[in-house]
Formats: sequence, structure tokens, C-alpha cells
Amino acid sequence: MDNKRIIDEFLELVKIDSHSKKEGKIANILTKKLEEIGFEVFVDDAGEKLGGETGNIIATLKGDKEGKKLLFSSHMDTVVPGEGVNPIVDYENGIIKSDGTTILGSDDKAGIVAILNGLRMIKENNISHSDIQVVFSICEEGGLNGAKNLDYSKINADYGFVLDSGGSPGEVVVKAPAQDAIKVTIKGKPAHAGLQPENGISAVMVASKAISNMNLLRIDEETTANIGIINGGSATNIVMPEIEIKAEARSLCEKKLENQTKHMIEVFENTAKEFGAEVIIDVNRAYSPFNIDEDDEIINIAKKAFNSMGVETKITSTGGGSDTNILNKNGIKSVILGVGMKKAHTLDEYISIKDLVDSCTMVYELIKSV
Repeated sequence: MDNKRIIDEFLELVKIDSHSKKEGKIANILTKKLEEIGFEVFVDDAGEKLGGETGNIIATLKGDKEGKKLLFSSHMDTVVPGEGVNPIVDYENGIIKSDGTTILGSDDKAGIVAILNGLRMIKENNISHSDIQVVFSICEEGGLNGAKNLDYSKINADYGFVLDSGGSPGEVVVKAPAQDAIKVTIKGKPAHAGLQPENGISAVMVASKAISNMNLLRIDEETTANIGIINGGSATNIVMPEIEIKAEARSLCEKKLENQTKHMIEVFENTAKEFGAEVIIDVNRAYSPFNIDEDDEIINIAKKAFNSMGVETKITSTGGGSDTNILNKNGIKSVILGVGMKKAHTLDEYISIKDLVDSCTMVYELIKSV
């Protein structure tokens, strides 16, 4: 692997602003890079549907042999604050880090760099391969919306590898949860808080009692739940008439998820009834779970690649959602691979140079393994 090329390209990409719905500039650059490698590139209409600058990039490279067709995927967008990234290469400690004023953006530009450089090595070494597809998605952060609106008619891969996890190369995530997004609106009754508070119904009191009676955070080894956002009120002298709550529940087991969501709904409804308030609840299944058997062929492909690298395969699960959930739901058997991003979504984000280079080798070896 050309370490300098890898590092330089990573620095180039993390300096490109690409918050969700603002991936137009990086999409144009990645399109050119893929075409230079030899891919036929298509941009779908997901951006139009989501109000963004560009759609998902779907690229196809025809192979010269029969075999399982592989898909490699990473997302182009980053979380806030991700504008004006100033990466620092710390050779003494072997890492690339943020300067502390923004995120770094290794989530998920490390995955993008790994895919590009692994593919270049395949071409430069004249390695025979089956058909390869690449998806660089938009709007992954905040809802996996790019993958949800991906033009799946353009995808014909057998297996997908999503490079979007913090473990070092060798990590294979085979299980991830489903998530229910829960929006609750509690409508009480306004009254003057100083003159006639007893005539009001406080929406925040309803909410606080409901939440205090609810099973939240770590429910069991497979299930979590959280109250994330609470908005309400306009003045201290008004009994709060309405409050909006955004919550979530997740589980690797869909039955457990159904039970947790039902529990949260019932607590809100019963508490509202107790106070004489109205409650409106909307539940949306944000994404479905996936669970890939450890003996599946896609895992064997990964193990073969890691064996060639002299790296131990680590099979694991995650409590988070990713584009992998959506790919699996749409019939593309997929797993998540670690690329070494650390402290993602924080100002202390960093990645080791070794993990970045090994991730490129990983893509190269995966292609050789089919």
C-alpha cells in the first residue's frame, strides 16, 4: 500500500465540508475518483427527495471472472461541527486527529479512503475480480435516509461490506438492533401560574411523572430506551399547556422492542389520563435489525481476507444503526467492518494511521477472496 497516498487522500477528504444534505462537493470529487479507477458512476435522486445537494453515488466496475459480486459502502456526510476541519498528523503517536475545534470526519471518510485505495491496488496489480459495486451514501447521520432512498434497482451485488465501525480492521459486526422512533405530544391546559394555577393542567408534570415511572436506558443485554429531546413552554407565568417529547427504543430482538415501545406508550397514556391531559403518540420503525449467521459465506469471505492479512477476525454486535440495516432489509446480505475511527462524533476524534492503511488492505484482500 502507498501510505503517503492514503494519508494525503484522507486529509484531502476530511477538509471537504459535507454535513448531511451538503455532500455535493465531495460527491463530485468522489465521482471523478471512481471514474479514474474505471467505474461507471450513477447518482440517484435521493438528494431531490431529501432536499439535499446530491444523491447517493452508485458505481459499478465490471469484472473479468465469475464469482460473488461484492458491494462496498461508506457514507459521505458528517455530523456537526464538521466545517473547516483542520486535521493534524501526529506521526509520533501514529494518529491523525482533529485540532479540537471540530470533529475529524473519519466517520466515515476513513471508509471512503479504504474503498478507493483498495480498489486502486486491485487495478494496479491487475487482479482478476468479479463485478464490484460501490455506494457512497448521503444523509446517513440522523436517520440513514440516504440508504432508505437508495435506488436499489441499480444494485445487483450478492454481499455488502459497510465500512463504518470504530473497531480496527478484523472486526466484523454481524448483529445490530431495530429502532423505534417515538414522538409524544402531551396537551394539558393553560392557566395563569400566579393567579389560578389550580385551573391548569401542566403538561410538564404529566411528562415528568410518566418518565419517572418508565423503564429506560439499559433494559437488558439486547434492549435500550431513551428520552432524548423535550420541548415546551413559552413563559414562566403560564402553566405549561403542551410539551413535545422525542424518544427511542432499540433491541436486537424485535419482540423485545415491541414490548418496550408498548410499555412506554402505556405509561404516557395512563399518566395523561390520570391528569386529565390529552396525549398524541406517533411511533415509526426507523430501521429493522439484522443478524448474520457466523457460518454464512459472507463471514467466510471476511475471515479469508483477514487470514491473508495476518489479522484475527473478531465477530461482534453493535447497539447502533447504520446503512447496513437498510441494505439487509432490501435483500443485500451485509455486515459492518471496522476501520479504526475512535471517539467519533466528538472533538477528540482520531484514527491510527495503521488502521487507516490496514483498512485499505482489507478491501483489497476481500476482493481477492471471492
